[in-house]
Amino acid sequence: MTDVTPLAEGYEISTDPARIDAGKVHRWLSTDAYWALGRAREKQDRAIAGSLNFGVYDTASGEQVAYARIVTDLATFAWLCDVYVDPAVRGKGIGTALVAAVREHLRPHGLRRILLATHDAHGVYEKAGFANLPESDQYMALFFEK
Repeated sequence: MTDVTPLAEGYEISTDPARIDAGKVHRWLSTDAYWALGRAREKQDRAIAGSLNFGVYDTASGEQVAYARIVTDLATFAWLCDVYVDPAVRGKGIGTALVAAVREHLRPHGLRRILLATHDAHGVYEKAGFANLPESDQYMALFFEK
């Protein structure tokens, strides 16, 4: 089942995987997103295939203008990642609306937490209720060589 959420100013959010413009998402992320620079198209396609994807679309043209994906078991945990808004439409609240739509989509599943990492967009996520981890010394990571 896919959801479509209308936004102000002629945009809508959809979870329909068939609407994702995988080439555009790859181009955005691999050339303009500090966390994904140089990411291979094949790797991005696998990430899309294994995730719950959200796209924001211009309702007049159908063109995709933003993207986010969730890695989740839909029971206890989710990781919000690859949030990207096309520079041409930034400043219209699309990023904030996208993150809020992700939150509301996941709310009925009773997850304990949704995590994310950001270097520069704390304000966007705070508007949707995210906060810095109070006990971040509890969280650990395993990094593989590139």
